[in-house]
Amino acid sequence: MPKVLFVCTHNSARSQMAEAYLKKFTEDRFEVESAGIEPGKLNPYVVRALAEEGIDISGHKTQGVFDLLKAGRSYNFVIAVCSKEAADRCPIFPGRSKRLIWSYPDPSTFTGSDEEIMAQVREVRDAIKARVNQFSQEQVSLV
Repeated sequence: MPKVLFVCTHNSARSQMAEAYLKKFTEDRFEVESAGIEPGKLNPYVVRALAEEGIDISGHKTQGVFDLLKAGRSYNFVIAVCSKEAADRCPIFPGRSKRLIWSYPDPSTFTGSDEEIMAQVREVRDAIKARVNQFSQEQVSLV
């Protein structure tokens, strides 16, 4: 079963969304995790945005990418959904993992009213959803 790790800065938004969508699209045909370079707390706007899609991540915990490396984890794909600069800080996992960078804005930096922030989070959510769907279709055809 292919193993995929999504990484972002805090494991609070983008990587959580990507993990949730890949699990949804591949229906347990992939092992999927997410982690952060500097793990933080779940972004409540992201929890709400995914709930709008029927996905509940409210009980998820954030985790650190370096903890997974120390635990000896390996992945077929390590996909950074943060900036290239942040992705450059990701560790190299053992084995033959393919590293990809899909850069999206960080929802923790969004400002404005509640609805303005939600609108920005929805844009990121929808972009991640589309890219993860494309990735899942490409990979499922190979599995």
